[in-house]
Amino acid sequence: MASSFNLVALQTIWIKECTRFLRIWIQTLVPPAITMTLYFVIFGSIVGERIGEMGGRPYMEFIVPGLIMMSVITNSYSNVASSFFSAKFQRNIEEMLVAPVSTTVIIIGYIGGGLARALIVAVIVTLVSFLFVDNVQIHNAGILVLTVVLTSTLFSLAGLINGIHAKTFDDISIVPTFILTPLTYLGGVFFSISLLPGIWSTVAQANPVLYMVNAFRYGFLGISDVALSTSLSVIIGFNIVFFALAYILLERGVGIRS
Repeated sequence: MASSFNLVALQTIWIKECTRFLRIWIQTLVPPAITMTLYFVIFGSIVGERIGEMGGRPYMEFIVPGLIMMSVITNSYSNVASSFFSAKFQRNIEEMLVAPVSTTVIIIGYIGGGLARALIVAVIVTLVSFLFVDNVQIHNAGILVLTVVLTSTLFSLAGLINGIHAKTFDDISIVPTFILTPLTYLGGVFFSISLLPGIWSTVAQANPVLYMVNAFRYGFLGISDVALSTSLSVIIGFNIVFFALAYILLERGVGIRS
């Protein structure tokens, strides 16, 4: 009986989250397509012609996986962070917390919404890439799907944690501006860390986004600056830590219960 109730609750939360971003698709799905098109035009077509090849691949092909992963990170994070904080702001999150629904179900429900939006955006950006790259190859589809799911889950959890702590809408924008943006730009989206001199290459390896981008690039092109096993281990490890943290925060009612 309890498992059946939790299944209905999970389905309800997931449908609510998906309906939320699909209802305002012009604000949630169209901007990533426009932004990534500009990246392809500026960095791929204009700058890429001067760079030539990187990692043994044409520069345009090299940046495709990174741009898709960047859109996945941004959208999975923003979807959950804004949704959870809106629930707090409208004072309806308490209804969910007092209902006989497990904390795990609530977390997975929000992750499902972030994952759904990230997957849709990933497909859109991939279709946009076809306009600029003649031959988008897929080296390992299983690694592609696994990396997207794990990365989207991780940043959905990060968005949930931010939403729990946020007290104003401005608090939600701080993390993308001062943390996510630098991490993604320095995470190997536009370059290979093999180009970095000495200590900077070592510093770059402390960036978790680097492992996500390289695992995804391996799935696409079969090349990576980091061992695949290392990349997946790092991503899974962060998922476990963030899930545990989100669970503890919700259980204790941090930022929700006075």
